[in-house]
Amino acid sequence: MEKLDHLEQLLTDRLPHVERHRLSDAIILRVTPDTLLETMLRLRDDADLDFKQMIDLAGVHYPGRDKPFEVVYQLLSVRKNHRLRVKVAVDEQTPVPSVISVWWSADWFEREAYEMFGILFAGHPDLRRLLTEYDFEGFPLRKDFPLSGLSEVRYDPAQKRVIRQPLQMVHPNREPYQVNPA
Repeated sequence: MEKLDHLEQLLTDRLPHVERHRLSDAIILRVTPDTLLETMLRLRDDADLDFKQMIDLAGVHYPGRDKPFEVVYQLLSVRKNHRLRVKVAVDEQTPVPSVISVWWSADWFEREAYEMFGILFAGHPDLRRLLTEYDFEGFPLRKDFPLSGLSEVRYDPAQKRVIRQPLQMVHPNREPYQVNPA
């Protein structure tokens, strides 16, 4: 607890403009897209904070909010043995500044958040699909994306090639399972 108290005091002194939330075992910083890069550079370059590693970046979708997307950064200071979570909330049209210039490890994490949620990263050098086909439509980790997907990709033996067609979910009438048949 002492270590977390010390980190909280450092953050209060070094980043007074940043909103902070203290959990029992973590501190969360909430920043805006406008202050993200400045905050991240300060966290990395301040010798007392020393967050030299970004170990994770994830997108989150909250459909009921005015700003339905959050980008969550997990930072690590190996030398100080501190972890920190930084969150930035955006709407669908507002890009988040890329932090690749701060931590090169953000590259594929940002690409994944773009591909899965549609979160835009301004200044990213190669924001293209990483995991799905290039003609894939939609963003599969959004909560409004249908569980079955939008299309089906299958091999058509008559055409001797892979085809894509709209997904049709057809379920035949089924009888209930018989647990103990008589």
